Amino acid sequence: MSHSLQGEVAVEATIREILGHRALEVDKTIIDYIIDVLKDETFEFGWHGEGAYDALGELLVGSGCVDDPEEAQRVCSALADKIGYNENVERIIPKEGFRSLAMPVRMSDGLHEEEPPARVDKAEDVPFFLSERDKAKIERKKRKDERQRQAEYEAHLAAVEAFEANMPAAVVTHWNRDEGAVPKDIRMDNFTISVGGRELVSEASVTLAYGRHYGLVGRNGTGKTTFLKHMAMHNIEGIPKNCQVLHVEQEVVGDDTTVLECVLNSDIERKQLLEEEAQLLAQQREKDGASSVPNDSNLTGRSNGMFLQKTSNGSIDGEKDFISQRLGDIYKRLEQIDAYSAEARAASILAGLSFTSDMQHRATKTFSGGWRMRVALARALFIEPDLLLLDEPTNHLDLHAVLWLESYLVKWPKTLIVVSHAREFLNTVVTDIIHLHGQKLTTYKGDYDTFEKTRSERLRNQQKAIEANERTRAHMQAFIDKFRYNAKRASLVQSRIKALERVGHVDAIVSDPDYKFEFPTPEDRPSAPIISFSDASFGYPGGPLLFKNLNFGIDLDSRLAMVGPNGIGKSTLLKLISGELEPSSGTVFRSAKVRMAVFSQHHVDGLDLSATPLLYMMRCYPGVVEQKLRAHLGSFGITGNLALQPMYTLSGGQKSRVAFAKITFNKPHILLLDEPSNHLDLDAVEALIQGLILFQGGVLMVSHDEHLISGSVDELWVISSGKATPFHGTFADYKKLLKAS
Repeated sequence: MSHSLQGEVAVEATIREILGHRALEVDKTIIDYIIDVLKDETFEFGWHGEGAYDALGELLVGSGCVDDPEEAQRVCSALADKIGYNENVERIIPKEGFRSLAMPVRMSDGLHEEEPPARVDKAEDVPFFLSERDKAKIERKKRKDERQRQAEYEAHLAAVEAFEANMPAAVVTHWNRDEGAVPKDIRMDNFTISVGGRELVSEASVTLAYGRHYGLVGRNGTGKTTFLKHMAMHNIEGIPKNCQVLHVEQEVVGDDTTVLECVLNSDIERKQLLEEEAQLLAQQREKDGASSVPNDSNLTGRSNGMFLQKTSNGSIDGEKDFISQRLGDIYKRLEQIDAYSAEARAASILAGLSFTSDMQHRATKTFSGGWRMRVALARALFIEPDLLLLDEPTNHLDLHAVLWLESYLVKWPKTLIVVSHAREFLNTVVTDIIHLHGQKLTTYKGDYDTFEKTRSERLRNQQKAIEANERTRAHMQAFIDKFRYNAKRASLVQSRIKALERVGHVDAIVSDPDYKFEFPTPEDRPSAPIISFSDASFGYPGGPLLFKNLNFGIDLDSRLAMVGPNGIGKSTLLKLISGELEPSSGTVFRSAKVRMAVFSQHHVDGLDLSATPLLYMMRCYPGVVEQKLRAHLGSFGITGNLALQPMYTLSGGQKSRVAFAKITFNKPHILLLDEPSNHLDLDAVEALIQGLILFQGGVLMVSHDEHLISGSVDELWVISSGKATPFHGTFADYKKLLKAS
């Protein structure tokens, strides 16, 4: 008998010994399945058989092998004790050892983590005894998986770079107006969009009426951004070739170009005409001051990249006449394209997006990514394409800039599609909603609130239609069943059968799964005070004081949002509260027992995109059993296959939820949230609000999302002039104050 067969016989004998007579009463297929699971040399029994129970517990109870879960646990513990070290089983594990569910986590030993978190389950309390063969096998599998993930991630980056390299240039075009082109509606019929073999949009149709403003909504990961990219690339039939489409998604490249120049340079024709004007004026001055030119100089000017030849007689007067004529043409064209007001218009747009006059004349390379995104947005507004596509434009804006952008886009004369998580922004800006759901695009008239009401009504009507259809079919089927074998009613039965076929079925409603943000409840509650500031001041080395003489306290009942312009220090204050920064003077007291979770864009950007959410959590919390990490990811909606997909395949909102899962695993007492709604879709923001309402701890957030703030906190702090001042009023009152000022 082979060694493998001996192992199978040993496993079966052990199972029958432990189950007794009930093993004879169970279907042999079930016993064979249990044998296959347990004899697998990679199967891990876990501490006291937890691994075996997780894999087989429900099956044992459901098949009648045991009476209840408690007995299933005892059986699994016995199986681990007897099979885990049986010498006749192929796995060959020493008698004094066992395999634990924590084992896969040890694959990550030695991996660098920027901020190693505290261990939750103490893996060092669990002894590990592995043969050299087992260790080598685990290492080989680990290296293979890492290589495969890295190769897939690099291929993904290459594909993204290739796609973006083909994106049309962001430049102003004037030819439409010159040629009298009439703007037209865009009708895209029966198109499909696939990425990596997965269909995101299938046989969809949508019409964009010129001058309408559309809000594109749908769950994270459904393909909203991909849809915008395909439109920008003219990859969907129905978009006219002469229709300029601009998708604002990436920040501008940082270089020595000033912010104002970066925006103005997008009008290439204006730039070239002004450069040619300067050259011709210089030549004109030269001709006025000289009677001749060098014989070897046969080039006198440049027009749109084409050098102009000297006049045939070579006379200075002829050249001066030509220069004057060309300058006249340039001035006429500059006036036609409204070039002289361009700088004022660009400066006005930048000012609306919170760029001061000094900032507008600084090099783009001196700004952070968030500010360079604002430059990209300003450039798009300056260009005024026929179809403007904005993807979460408010993510990098403060409330002042958001209010300005709202008022600017309300007057936008051309077609606009915007993706946003901000309900009030959509309600203000859009005239229609495009809903991406079930790989289909459905258009609704009105703002987002109107869309919600209309869709709810449609769903109610659809549910009524389903119920009416089921009642009709049931009534007909009952008649058919009752008189099927009655010869006198044969003709009536046949007519009912045909009628039943004509009635058909009404498609069932396919609902999105509910989002979840279940913040864990801290098991202990430190006594007050939790955090207190006493005459605390702070300024970065070499810079002015950002805060002076701060005095306030925070406890587990604190629910507040900090508002104010970008750059005023809101995120810095969060860092002072968390302990990431310490005050320059004064004191900050933090209870030694308080646990704080900090969410910021840094956590999302810092994810290892080549890893899966589960593997990422296993690296962050080594020694914690896989099932516990899976359950915690599930509490934020990262369930099933999502937990096992490489994170580069996840949407921005899904990555945010992974970051939320990571920072809350230790059951924090205080949540410090810096723009937590960025990248979340509207349903996810609603779920976040519900999760924060149920959270039994303190919440401090920096946000400009009116719906999020109004729904989850009850106090506002205005950050200005180095102070954190309570605001007596609602967020709507604060907005009115800003608009009035």
